[in-house]
Amino acid sequence: MVDFVHLHVHSQYSILDGACKLPDMIEKAIADGMQGVAVTDHGNMFGIKEFHDEACKHPGFKPIIGCETYVARRSHKEKSEIIDRKGDHLILLAKNFIGYQNLSRLISLSWIDGHYYKPRVDKELLKLYSEGLIVSSACLAGEIARAILAGTPDKALQAINEYKEIFGRISTLR
Repeated sequence: MVDFVHLHVHSQYSILDGACKLPDMIEKAIADGMQGVAVTDHGNMFGIKEFHDEACKHPGFKPIIGCETYVARRSHKEKSEIIDRKGDHLILLAKNFIGYQNLSRLISLSWIDGHYYKPRVDKELLKLYSEGLIVSSACLAGEIARAILAGTPDKALQAINEYKEIFGRISTLR
């Protein structure tokens, strides 16, 4: 087994961004010696049951349930064309059953209350439902990466501190 697990994978449930079918993805991860993989589709958890059921057919393989969320730059209920059309990407992974429940709540609320072009959460919702979740700064469309690319490391540090306050201790990869 290799000491590597993908924690940011999009499946066919990430429309226009992912193409891998869940059974094929799991087979490929196992063939490459991985002990698990995380599915983090954009703004949804539509494939999580299929993913979990398929992964459980392979003893010792760990399905990691997650989602790449869109974090509104203001309240997730605000809907102004210029400011609120896009949100910053943020990866959330469930580390236990409470985390799964909180992730499910966040994604449901993003569709019910926060949908504006995309399903969005905000930092207040993240504070309410952070227990049992692991956070990752996501891709170049994440708040931290955008601030660094814009040449404003102070804003990146501010975002890091906000997420640290919301989710607790921050670990770095070794």
